[in-house]
Amino acid sequence: MIYDISQPLFNCQVYPGDPKPQCQTVCSIAAGDVCNLTAFSACAHNGTHVDAPRHFYDGGKGIGDIALEKFVGEAFVVSHSGDVTAPDAEALLKKAKAACDGSQKKILFKGNAVLTAEAAQVFAQAKIDLVGVESQTVGPEDAPMQVHLILLDAEVVLLEGLRLGEVSDGFYTLNCAPINLGNADGAPCRAILINNKNQIYLKAPMSRHSADSSEFINSAPFDRCRRLTCDIIYHASDTVNLIDYA
Repeated sequence: MIYDISQPLFNCQVYPGDPKPQCQTVCSIAAGDVCNLTAFSACAHNGTHVDAPRHFYDGGKGIGDIALEKFVGEAFVVSHSGDVTAPDAEALLKKAKAACDGSQKKILFKGNAVLTAEAAQVFAQAKIDLVGVESQTVGPEDAPMQVHLILLDAEVVLLEGLRLGEVSDGFYTLNCAPINLGNADGAPCRAILINNKNQIYLKAPMSRHSADSSEFINSAPFDRCRRLTCDIIYHASDTVNLIDYA
């Protein structure tokens, strides 16, 4: 299942003081034009968006300079209300890694979570890729600078303005690749989560093809996640993928 965790741009939440998105109809078939054509303007930080280091550092990377791997990959969703402390952050990284190794690199907070500077230091020192929140800013809304400075200095991507109400806690595949606005300090994105809890990957030599999935389960080492009963096998390069639809 795929979850859209983004806000529609033209009726999105806007950080206090930022310009609001504007939409203009340039051409209309109903008005006799040959096509429909829309023009729009927006702040780079409207709605669901990504912050680049340049947002708080003049010499920092722009949005187009950030490796795409930062925006795509295993992620962990956790419900939290109130301040996220350093002990909270440390416990969360361990929980995510135990659930699915790799998901601790991208942490998404569901609910009214506010990152403290101490939690930001934990994430920065752990060299994670990304932190996401439902708020329009990480850290306190009235004083977000310190948390931004800590995380962006460590080149931790900030994903803000998420909508995770329909998503349960746990690990997913995240894709939040932003619009490539070059050297801009941020950009809107269409963030999605793919529920891959029912999929596991086993590596085995291709010479050992078998219709009996239990042979692969018993003989091939697990890359990650838990043992599942699988009913379909398909092959890609040297990896055997077993998909569970239970």
